[in-house]
Amino acid sequence: MKQDNQEKRLLALDVMRGMTIAGMILVNYPGSYTYIYAPLRHAAWSGLTPTDLVFPFFMFIMGISMYFSLYKSNFVLSIPVAKKIVKRTLILILLGISLEWFSWFCYYWTIAPANLSFIKNVMASIIDCWSLRLSGVLQRLAISYGVAAFGVFLIRHRFIPYLIGGLLTVYTIILWCGNGFAYDETNILSWVDYKVLTANHMYGDHGIDPEGVLSTLPSIAHVLLGFWIGHYLVNKDFKISRQLLLQSQMLTLFMWGVVFTFSGFLLSYGCPINKKIWSPTFVLVSCGMGCSLLALLLWLVDMKGYRKGCLFFESFGVNPLFCYVTASALAIVCATPFFSFQGKPICIRHVFYEQVLQPVFGNYGGSFLYAIGFVLLNWCIGYLLYRRRIFIKL
Repeated sequence: MKQDNQEKRLLALDVMRGMTIAGMILVNYPGSYTYIYAPLRHAAWSGLTPTDLVFPFFMFIMGISMYFSLYKSNFVLSIPVAKKIVKRTLILILLGISLEWFSWFCYYWTIAPANLSFIKNVMASIIDCWSLRLSGVLQRLAISYGVAAFGVFLIRHRFIPYLIGGLLTVYTIILWCGNGFAYDETNILSWVDYKVLTANHMYGDHGIDPEGVLSTLPSIAHVLLGFWIGHYLVNKDFKISRQLLLQSQMLTLFMWGVVFTFSGFLLSYGCPINKKIWSPTFVLVSCGMGCSLLALLLWLVDMKGYRKGCLFFESFGVNPLFCYVTASALAIVCATPFFSFQGKPICIRHVFYEQVLQPVFGNYGGSFLYAIGFVLLNWCIGYLLYRRRIFIKL
């Protein structure tokens, strides 16, 4: 049994990864942000909805995949491995900032003087991007991955649970001592973000940036927890049969899923579950549910051989970050009013939602169906790459 093929053989990982990407596209890009069904909304502050689990599930899977990737190097930090980690981290950061700039450029294009050429519009939008957000989903993935990847080379793996516990404990103390559960600018997370990122480069939500500076600490612990779970998914006993191996992995995942989820909900009485500040209990509950979902998929897909519907999620799962970046760029284009009709600016999203879907299916139904259609559009792109065996690693 070859270790290099271990992740590839666990189809459940690709399926779950694909589910998270499809989920992120579904909840991020409805027809109207005013009309969204409750389960597809993030919790307003403390609390948990299905939507709140999508991003952390991806980070959890990223941690598991990181174990498989670094396992190939026998966890020896060589120059090529270090370069690979740094390169991936920088690429993700640059992609995240580039998407923010692209959104600003498209907006700038609609308000810029009509006589400006394309090149001049690009240059003007670069010079005038005074409010470009510096944090974001890809930036958080990059920093969490980069720090966690180098961290696992610097400490012995048996101490990783203590490191995770230490990071979450320190962050809990910061929240307790710094009014960290307040949904306003008195929150220490907000104060640090204003000092480091400055007001013009933050996400404006009562002064709280959901991908802010201090909340990166528990997100690093999140990836490390996935990494630690990953070592249970590597076969180190070559004499064991595949079926027994999968059964052992499934039971282990389910056991830790129950432990993490129960612990998170129990501790939530003193530390509320909150995605926007990435609270320690949110880390435990989301990782616990991620373990349980992966155990279920392992049982269905890899043990029972149930493949119906897997192709849909696999198409997203084999090129996850590329599909996410492509969807983000397409969403920006669809929401930008490049055209006008009867003197009014219109965008692609406006045409499909307000003129086609909303009149037939209503506000909520039309908004939801637009999101479904957008997922299917991006699936077509992912499927074409999958069929051609093109795997773009970011």
